[in-house]
Amino acid sequence: MTAVVLAIAKRDLLLASRRRVEVMLPLGFFTVAVGLFPLGVGPEAQTLRQIAPGVVWVCALLAAMLSVSQMFAGDAADGSLEQMLLSPQPLLLLVVGKVLAHWLTTGVPLVVAAPLFGVLFGMRMESIGTLMLGLLLGTPVLSLLGAVGAALTLGLRSGAALVFLLVLPLTIPALIFGTGAVGAVDGGLSPGAHFSLLGALLILSVLGAPLATAAALRISMD
Repeated sequence: MTAVVLAIAKRDLLLASRRRVEVMLPLGFFTVAVGLFPLGVGPEAQTLRQIAPGVVWVCALLAAMLSVSQMFAGDAADGSLEQMLLSPQPLLLLVVGKVLAHWLTTGVPLVVAAPLFGVLFGMRMESIGTLMLGLLLGTPVLSLLGAVGAALTLGLRSGAALVFLLVLPLTIPALIFGTGAVGAVDGGLSPGAHFSLLGALLILSVLGAPLATAAALRISMD
């Protein structure tokens, strides 16, 4: 089972390395969007520190959604997805492998880039560490929920817009708990409760989203 997941993830990572411009688009959007806020809001340090967690999380969420609609579109266009459906391997494992590849190419770069913007907004090191940990727990949720939306809208016109409408409401809890963890640290409180809720949300997504994605793919390809 692990070998199948890793094989699918490796395949998608190899394909992503051949489309570097598309892969870098979410990170580029994240960088530009977050970098514009200090220019628009002003140089007031206290204001920037207060809005930093929300700004980073919202931009990370939108950046992750940019590429999620293409998670299955390429395979559906060239017939690879049909072969995956007909293969003896469980479709659930194939979905997990593709979600893992999406998170590695989209979520991990956002987590790595977050400290740079924390410094830009004048955040304390403890707050930056909390922000990174929150994104580390939250970005897999975005990829998992995004996979469900991508599977449901596969082959539809304006599928990318529909993915935004379907997935964004589901990602609001991750946004709330992620920003709340940083707010708790800034207020001298423990972020443990927020991390526990983020972890619970991640567990629920891992257990439910791949099953829903696999079912949606079968429906979309019928």
